[in-house]
Formats: sequence, structure tokens, C-alpha cells
Amino acid sequence: MKRIEPNVLLAISTTISLLLLLLTAVVYGELGAAGEIKYPLMAAICIVGYVFGNALMQRQLKRTTPPMIHADKPSTAAMAGVFPLVVMLLAAVPVFWSGHDYGLFVIIASVMTGATIESALKARSWQ
Repeated sequence: MKRIEPNVLLAISTTISLLLLLLTAVVYGELGAAGEIKYPLMAAICIVGYVFGNALMQRQLKRTTPPMIHADKPSTAAMAGVFPLVVMLLAAVPVFWSGHDYGLFVIIASVMTGATIESALKARSWQ
């Protein structure tokens, strides 16, 4: 069986955490704010904008950055594990503090998810 690349696992876990945040923001968010449309749309725009915008900026600046998790540096896996943890903590806030707009949480989590997706794409081409 072929091993799954760690950066892909990081992107999957952060995306699942983002989906949990979207669910809690829609269910416990502001009433009548059309969150079921607003939050997923905002997340998709932020992720796509981050991945394409960051690739464009790195190309213009002639800068190459490695993927987040390296096989030769095991500590990078522990540090990268903070991304899904932070998104899960953001997803827990609407449960305890309901009735507010959580757009900023969605934007923060979407940028973090975009960073992990970009890292997974880089890891595929880095090898």
C-alpha cells in the first residue's frame, strides 16, 4: 500500500476542521443572516484567492518555499499540526457564544486551510 503524503493529510484534516467551523457558524450564528450561503461562499473565495494569489506573488518575487512538513525535519509535523487545532478551537467558539457573526473566524480558518492546501500541492511537485 502506498503511503499518503503528510502534507496531504494536513490539508485534509484542516479542511475537515473548516467544515466543522462552517457547520457551527451556520447553526449557532446570527439568526436571519443567511449564513448557510454567506459562510461557505466566503470560505471558498478565501481559499481560492489565497492559493492563486500566493502562487502569483511567489512567482513575481522569484521566491520558492518548501512544503510545510519535511521528512528530514520531524519537528515540522508537530508545528504544522497547530493549523487544524486552531481551526477546531475556532469551531468551538460558536457553540458556547452563539448568536454572533463569525465571518472573521471563517476568513482566518480559510486562509489557514489555503496554506495547507498550497503546501500539499507543493509537496506533490517538490518530490
